[in-house]
Amino acid sequence: MNVLAIDQGTTSTKALVVGPDHRVLGEGRAPVSPRAVGPGLVEQDAQELLDSIVTAGRAALRAAGGAPVGAVGIANQGETVVACDRASGRPLAPALSWQDRRAAPLAERLAADGAGARLTELTGLPLDPYFSAPKLAWLAAEHPGAEILPIDAWIVRELTGRLVTDAATASRTLLLDLDAVAWSAEACELFGLSADALPEIADCAGDFGATDAFDAGAPLPLTGLCVDQQAALFAESCLAPGEAKCTYGTGAFLLAQAGAAPVRSSAGLAACVAWRLGGEAAWCLDGQVYTAGAAVEWLRRLGLVDGAAGLDAACAAAGGPTADRPLFVPGLAGLGAPFWAPHARGGWSGLSLATGRDELVAAVVEGIAAQVATLAQAMTADLGRSPRALRVDGGLTQSRALMQAQADLLQAPVELYPSPDATALGMAAFARLGAGAAASVAEALPPWRPAAVFEPSIAADEAAERLGRWRAAADALASLSSPPEGPPS
Repeated sequence: MNVLAIDQGTTSTKALVVGPDHRVLGEGRAPVSPRAVGPGLVEQDAQELLDSIVTAGRAALRAAGGAPVGAVGIANQGETVVACDRASGRPLAPALSWQDRRAAPLAERLAADGAGARLTELTGLPLDPYFSAPKLAWLAAEHPGAEILPIDAWIVRELTGRLVTDAATASRTLLLDLDAVAWSAEACELFGLSADALPEIADCAGDFGATDAFDAGAPLPLTGLCVDQQAALFAESCLAPGEAKCTYGTGAFLLAQAGAAPVRSSAGLAACVAWRLGGEAAWCLDGQVYTAGAAVEWLRRLGLVDGAAGLDAACAAAGGPTADRPLFVPGLAGLGAPFWAPHARGGWSGLSLATGRDELVAAVVEGIAAQVATLAQAMTADLGRSPRALRVDGGLTQSRALMQAQADLLQAPVELYPSPDATALGMAAFARLGAGAAASVAEALPPWRPAAVFEPSIAADEAAERLGRWRAAADALASLSSPPEGPPS
């Protein structure tokens, strides 16, 4: 069976038609446009997100030359939320992006009341506006009487009429009882939300209704749902505890498989459901660099680099890292794990009159790699094992300088996934399982070998010294973070 696999991302939506032998038969893409409307304020047009799914999906079907498709799977961008009219379902305001931080004051009030530790105990997540619940509560206060939903549930209902989310996405809300994999009435009450109004929680593979939105000749069954990062974890065959991947897209997201029992992090990471299949859940640990590709785009807007392609040339011109080279902390949209400083800002340190453009760009590359390596250290502390290797995917993996810096600071091989579409291929596997076209995970997942392997080129003591310098700079910026003046509106 051919399946249509869709990755709805922050800046674009990608769709693939994938054959039973895992070959890509056709692909389509549609752009989407997040809008930074103020410090910490990032919005998206919910209708544009839905339209991009339909546009990309139809384009992929055309590119496949009329090959019949039997099912569709959709990955979502996670913690984005929307307020909509209860009668029509029409969005009432822009969706709040996963990058949006306007609910930080609400989260801080809950933390001051002592709710943070209890929420982490219940849900596995730190109390931070990155996750859905603070944004859902903020929207509920701004739009009394509106229906407030995670973006994936709204999209699925628009396509099939079902109000449903998958267990992995639900675990990103701060509302899920991580042990029971069910909505927590206690967590909902803390945010002033009703568990009864939330979507049904489903497996990542199953029957979620059918849609005729793609003009496929007949309604297509929707049989795969998952949050994007967990879909990539699945595609990269991170099935055993300790196996880890990092996706370098708008942000960089490091996930490590934790196994068949729920976990809690003592090192400041998020603990989540990796996926649920046949009613059986697997769990993972998650750490985030909020601005990776977004930081490179910021450099491009400043005229410092010509997109991601210019990173390697700048790093080569800057030469190897030295003790007096500038440091960069990529906190342009706050700092996530293990700092959890939503008001933090990015910053260079160690500048001198000798600092030039190439040194600034090289510092950004190393800063992204350093934050990922810091997350890996936290995962090692939690799981009691270091990753044998880090599997990587996403657009920024085209930078050999970044991948080499990652291997150096991680002190482990970095294995490049051979396709730029790990998330979509993971969704193809979920959709195939949900449609009954694969009898097992092994049958559903495409076999793969790394397209390239980056080995560490520096000694462990040098890596530790460089990471220590970066961590000191990051801790300093996190400690200086403070809320913006006045409440956002």
